[in-house]
Amino acid sequence: MFNKNIKLLLFIACLAYAIYQFTETLIGNGVMFIGIGLLFLFLYFRNEFILLAFFKLRKQDFAGTERWLSKIKNPKSALTKKQQGYYNFLKGIMVSQTNMNAAEKFFKNAISLGLSMDHDLAMAKLNLAGIAFTKRRKMEAQRLLKEAQDLDKRDMLSEQIKMMKQQMKKAAIPNQHFGQGRGGRGGRRR
Repeated sequence: MFNKNIKLLLFIACLAYAIYQFTETLIGNGVMFIGIGLLFLFLYFRNEFILLAFFKLRKQDFAGTERWLSKIKNPKSALTKKQQGYYNFLKGIMVSQTNMNAAEKFFKNAISLGLSMDHDLAMAKLNLAGIAFTKRRKMEAQRLLKEAQDLDKRDMLSEQIKMMKQQMKKAAIPNQHFGQGRGGRGGRRR
């Protein structure tokens, strides 16, 4: 994996060499080097390991997702700000199964760094709402759930949001104990 700045330099070098090839009337070579340069520019904005990790996550291959993410050694130097957000988003999804505190940290970092798609941001906030709810921070969970619902414009997460609301309502209903005295009646003893 190349550093993000090296990818940019390779794009500029390919573009410069393509222009040189055009001046030498080697049009085919120039077009080929423009294509190669555009590939480096694409990989500058969309990191190859994050793309492969999303592909593995889509196939429900969590071990493969973790393998691709582990290939990114230093996210701050290798990734742009949005890519760092998606790196933290994916790490949060992977860690949420085992360690809620670490997952919360990753999701908060992802939100602060920024995610370019609204449904990804909604998913991060929904996960944070679930973590806040399990940690008995009901007000924060309700706020995050409302934000997730507002961001989910295409109703991709409507079922998960509905389930989370039902779970929150069930937890809000106090346990009522009727008829716990002798004989199953809730009256006083005489």
